[in-house]
Amino acid sequence: MREIILINVSGKDEPGLTASISGILARHSVNVLDIGQSVIHDSLSIGILVEVPEDKITSPVLKDVLFRTSELGVHVRFTPISEESYEQWVQGQGKSCYIVTLLARKLTASQISMVTDIIAANNLNIDNISRLSGRISPSAMDKDAKACVEFSVRGEPTDANAMKAAFLEAANSLGADIAFQKDNAYRRNRRLVCFDMDSTLIEAEVIDELAKAAGVGEQVMAITERAMRGELDFTESFKQRVALLKGLSGTVLSDVAGSLPITEGAENLISTLKALGYKTAILSGGFNYFGRVLQKKLGIDYVYANELEIENGEVTGKVVGQVVDGQRKAILLQEIAAKEGIKLDQVIAVGDGANDLPMLALAGLGIAYRAKPLVKENAEQSISTLGLDGILYLLGVRDSDLHELLG
Repeated sequence: MREIILINVSGKDEPGLTASISGILARHSVNVLDIGQSVIHDSLSIGILVEVPEDKITSPVLKDVLFRTSELGVHVRFTPISEESYEQWVQGQGKSCYIVTLLARKLTASQISMVTDIIAANNLNIDNISRLSGRISPSAMDKDAKACVEFSVRGEPTDANAMKAAFLEAANSLGADIAFQKDNAYRRNRRLVCFDMDSTLIEAEVIDELAKAAGVGEQVMAITERAMRGELDFTESFKQRVALLKGLSGTVLSDVAGSLPITEGAENLISTLKALGYKTAILSGGFNYFGRVLQKKLGIDYVYANELEIENGEVTGKVVGQVVDGQRKAILLQEIAAKEGIKLDQVIAVGDGANDLPMLALAGLGIAYRAKPLVKENAEQSISTLGLDGILYLLGVRDSDLHELLG
């Protein structure tokens, strides 16, 4: 009768330790059913689930492993696994897999505790925990620090909507972001990212900046804020705001464009996406002039926004052509995906306002970035704590990957 044994080895990490133990198992013709290894601060932990065939005797295998680990100065534990227990474990691989991503400036035990409590409350089992962010010296911590841990979990949530609400509440109380995604082939093979521009790729609302130059800043900002919260129809509010810009000198556009602050992490995100072969697009309810400036600066593939009408060197208070509102953004996202031969499940959409919700809902991964409460509550995922390149963590990209991708 075959025997199934779980071998756990722990202790100080040394080069060749795993090779030494696996070499012993190889000499005894043992089958490996599962294996996992992790190292934290030079402390090694290895788990090997082995099957000793019926024609082999288990005790010599364990004796040799015990002797070798003693020589290496590490601890070993052997746990017999019953056939019934093993078969239950095998059947578990048919359960759904999900990824829970915890993002923060600094990881705390409270964050880990609350996230794992919510996971446990929904009858999900944690298969693996991985750190995606790089190691940070405590002395080097600053306001732009990034920390991320990814939990691979298995099972079906007791109540997916309630769990999402619990994660959102926890994120708000902990000063962190928590994402929950189905772990499937599409998550690992996104191909197009569509961005809103104002307050997403740039840390400003361009129309508000133009309004300040035109002396109608407070009026326009009040309308903008209500539109972004979803309190006003975007198209009608947009026309009202543009009308207030009538008479503004066209030279102001260049001045405003030169002073627009790029959002934290945007340049790192775009350069990484390009290195990974992604297509990128700006789908904005703002203006083409500024979209094209960003396109040139960041290397964006597509830009669709509103064309501000200028005659005799002055803004007329009108836009040329169809207004790019929420529904138009969703249509443009579909058109770009079709042109590139990309499925909607492979598309990521990122935005902050109510007019971004249609494209966020349509994309395989919709992300509310530093968004209004209405948008955060309705978007699939949200990031408010880190910069825009925090999106890379949701794709499973590690900080260590960036050195290879970007040099």
